Amino acid sequence: MTKPSLQRPEFPRSNGYDPDWVMTHQMGPNALWLVEWLTRDLELAPGMRVLDLGCGSAMTSIFLAREFGVQVWAADLWVDPDENWGRIREAGVDDRVCPLKAEAHALPFAGEFFDAMVSVDAYQYFGTDDLYMGYLSRFVKPGGTLGMVAAGLTNDFEQGIPEHLIKPQSHGAPFWEDECVCFHTASWWRALWERSNRVEVEVADTMPDGWKHWRDFELAVERSGKARFPSCAEALEADGGRYLGLVRVLAKRAKDAGMNLYDPSLIAKMKAGNPNQS
Repeated sequence: MTKPSLQRPEFPRSNGYDPDWVMTHQMGPNALWLVEWLTRDLELAPGMRVLDLGCGSAMTSIFLAREFGVQVWAADLWVDPDENWGRIREAGVDDRVCPLKAEAHALPFAGEFFDAMVSVDAYQYFGTDDLYMGYLSRFVKPGGTLGMVAAGLTNDFEQGIPEHLIKPQSHGAPFWEDECVCFHTASWWRALWERSNRVEVEVADTMPDGWKHWRDFELAVERSGKARFPSCAEALEADGGRYLGLVRVLAKRAKDAGMNLYDPSLIAKMKAGNPNQS
């Protein structure tokens, strides 16, 4: 069987990774293509501390460590750290990537510990809360960068969910599931992040031909026999980019964000100001 090609001129860094490795550990759209697109406008330098939030199988963490020489904390709730540690060691970046299990709303880090935070095809599942950016941003240094890239919408639906997204594909499963309600446009994400005075949004856009890259990767994984989930290639083809695509947002942590109600030290400060408070 001919090995499917993942070579794309748009993603020169990703071209250097074994396609079998990428397809074996995939959990959605090509994570390396997504993180490469995200980091084109992300300032990273060797030695920086980076949180890879919702890292999945840690492919993105390995990519960040290899390509930029940064120190990465590979945090995920569903993939066991032991499993990710095996991949990290095999990739030869065990001196730069630390895997851990973490829930996105209970992160075990000190405030302002990270120079940057990235989230690749995961943020939409935990970051739609109006208050979440206030919580997450406290872990990034003032002036540091927060960036996410995810499956999303190119345009909002005019009248409900389009038929081609809810009807079964040839394998019997539709594209649209209840969880897809978290898919949004880049402008929706910009508006959400801008509600917080803790970050200053610099980029909010949609990947050119994102639906095509997504579809092509789905087809490659399907041909390889390595698919973990039912393919959505038919739905993406039918949609043709009218609604489905890949979106990203990049922002800087504000240098003067004022009081943060999520800062645990605030409780200690309040108690210090009121000795009678228990």
